[in-house]
Amino acid sequence: MFDSLQKNLQQAFKSISGRGTLTESNMRDGLRLIEESLLEADVSYEVVKKFMAEVSEKALGEKVLLKLNPGEQLVGIVHQQLIDTLGPVDPSIPLRNTPTVLMLCGLQGSGKTTTCGKLAKLLLKQNIRPLLCAADLQRPAAIEQLHVLGKQLGVPVYSEPGATDPVKVCRNAKAKAEAEGAKVVILDTAGRLAIDAELMEQLRQIDRRTNPDQIFLVVDGMTGQDAVLSAKAFNDALSIDGVIMTKLDGDARGGALLSVKAVTEVPVKFIGVGEKLEDLEPFRPEGMASRILGMGDVVALVDTIRSEVDADAQKKAEEQWSKGQFTLDDLKKQMEMMAKPGLIKKLLGAMPGGGQLMEMMGAGGSGEADIKRLIGVINSMTPAERKNPKLIDPSRRRRIAHGAGVPPQQVTDVVKQHDMMKSMVTGLAGKGMGERMQMLNQVQEAATNPMGGMPKTKKGTGKRLSPAEKAKLKKQRDREMRKKKKGK
Repeated sequence: MFDSLQKNLQQAFKSISGRGTLTESNMRDGLRLIEESLLEADVSYEVVKKFMAEVSEKALGEKVLLKLNPGEQLVGIVHQQLIDTLGPVDPSIPLRNTPTVLMLCGLQGSGKTTTCGKLAKLLLKQNIRPLLCAADLQRPAAIEQLHVLGKQLGVPVYSEPGATDPVKVCRNAKAKAEAEGAKVVILDTAGRLAIDAELMEQLRQIDRRTNPDQIFLVVDGMTGQDAVLSAKAFNDALSIDGVIMTKLDGDARGGALLSVKAVTEVPVKFIGVGEKLEDLEPFRPEGMASRILGMGDVVALVDTIRSEVDADAQKKAEEQWSKGQFTLDDLKKQMEMMAKPGLIKKLLGAMPGGGQLMEMMGAGGSGEADIKRLIGVINSMTPAERKNPKLIDPSRRRRIAHGAGVPPQQVTDVVKQHDMMKSMVTGLAGKGMGERMQMLNQVQEAATNPMGGMPKTKKGTGKRLSPAEKAKLKKQRDREMRKKKKGK
């Protein structure tokens, strides 16, 4: 999410932090790099202009320039300005005694119908069972798609075969919700490939006749400034209450997210971060500002882990681990969780420094594919071998490697991985918070690179050392050791 913006901003901060003495001229150079980073991310020029005016006023003050760590001060200033630009946001949905009506609108292809399903899933987590209304009569496939989503979620979908009046469909859906005691009605309205007078008039009619409690505009975050322009046009016509920005898990540059509230004064309330129905998150400016600066989002990280992990099963497993029982089957279960499509990327995206780690993993060929290969190695073992890896002698190792389609050395790597994680995981019981966090960090490092550990890298670059560079480094260390011995 916003990888290029994050990288460019970090380079700007690094250019300032690397200075021996910081002057106003140096700081202005860094501020210019921040401005260029925002413009490259397709942030609205007016928004960048205002953003930089606020940052510059605070960053060029004497209190910052005379600090021992002005670079860190600048990061803090930019972080707070990002929060101020993106927020405040209240993603809660106010409920009434009669059915609360949520109207979703947007251009065709923005992910509106899927977002109806995601919003319904979010409400179900709060024990609120909604009614979905298929009022997109322009696109028959949208009606069928909404019925499929309703079946997956176990929620009712109201539609009228052969209907031609979307206003009537919406009003009838609201009446049905009242009759059946549904607390929320979600209206999926029609879209167009572009904004036109007919579309806007139809939406205004639905607004007037159904009187929705909240109108959410669904926009594609990958469309950059087009998303901001469409948000402004829809808001002028309907007075929307919030934006749901989709497809932020793709190659979005960040411009729309940073611009939409400043340009339209309409907050982004929810963000779509994946294709699954669970991948809709309430928008948190603090967490997003931290992610943009590569500082991670601990709240989102915890929420992701909670949503993916069976708490009861994990608690039972941890009780076994505290007794020193951690088998290869346990390792396999942990890896199977990590191998869920997109989960590693999602977890790393919320971790401090996760962007750099993701980049290194990509370069080293690690990630979901390697985790699946590790699982394949464990699957090729007998139950007795999984329970007691000490049984795996050279003959067994060759058999397992042949069954998994990997070199024998990788079987050895998996066993070593298990031994290392066993000593760490079982050692967590009874430790203080500081020791637990240190060990968890080590487990995390091991878990994210299961096939033999992170490759040796050049300091500060994340690039692998060549065999010649490794040999050169070894000779240099040997020379230093000889000098130390002579000095004694």
